[in-house]
Amino acid sequence: MRELPLTISIDGAAIRRIREEKKLTQLYVAKVVGVTTDTISRWENNRYPTIKRENVLRLGEALEVPIEQILQPANDEAPSAVLESKPVTGRRYRLVVGCIVFLILVVLLLFNLYRKGAPLPPPVSATRLLPGHSAPGNVVPVRVHLEIAAEDKGYILREHIPAGWKLIDASPPPSSLDNEDGSARWIVKPGENRSVITYLVRIDAQASIGQQGVFRGEVVASSEGQSAPSSVAGDGQLMVAPFLWADLDSDGVISDAEMLEASDAVEEMSGVHIDWKHLEALWDAGRYRWDAEKMQFLPVRAHAQPPPLLRH
Repeated sequence: MRELPLTISIDGAAIRRIREEKKLTQLYVAKVVGVTTDTISRWENNRYPTIKRENVLRLGEALEVPIEQILQPANDEAPSAVLESKPVTGRRYRLVVGCIVFLILVVLLLFNLYRKGAPLPPPVSATRLLPGHSAPGNVVPVRVHLEIAAEDKGYILREHIPAGWKLIDASPPPSSLDNEDGSARWIVKPGENRSVITYLVRIDAQASIGQQGVFRGEVVASSEGQSAPSSVAGDGQLMVAPFLWADLDSDGVISDAEMLEASDAVEEMSGVHIDWKHLEALWDAGRYRWDAEKMQFLPVRAHAQPPPLLRH
């Protein structure tokens, strides 16, 4: 294996393909590598095109493949022909030098024009993590991860939830909340260095199965004296369906892997109340079902198997 540099370009599509072929969850890979599931997702979506050498090695171990299979292919193509060099003298020399100087001046001019006209990156960016589904009248967790480029900048996070849905708890509490309009606002002062804002939303009890709830949001932060809004990235839709938010594959069973994912979410949302005991009861039962009249998820325990017949 060739000697690796300190940072290495990875192939996100290959990482996702190998993980899915081996039926590995993002949580499992994250635990082996020693990063968060959000980081694994960013690697797979090429949002971090280069990562540290030690993370590449651990990633190869987690996926059980040689690391060459998860790296960007090197550009090893050699030119088809080698141009024979010729001495450059006299008038030809002056022409070559003049062309080089002209090209340098053009590049500098274009660079200055771009630098003046190009928008600066936002001082704060936000990514929303949202479950894929849950049932009418039920509560779902929402997490907004924040990346702060300038720690001395304050900012405002605005979140807009579907009409008829209610924000019932948040950490930290929103600076303002209008559940009729479906909007909440958090004002974060400079120096608070908050990396995540979490909240709970109760789905409208009258929502129809199959309905899509749309979430929107933006971050407004000070950028060289001007307001610089940027949209919240990440998950933006939640489907109303007769499945618990923690049941990622909607099969009526909360698997061990799904329970681990749910525990990570609950731990990150320690500032709000999530009914963990109810979640454990559905997990322990093996299966669950949605009771539309009670608007509750109920455990369904497997029937006890009769004892085997004794052989004489």
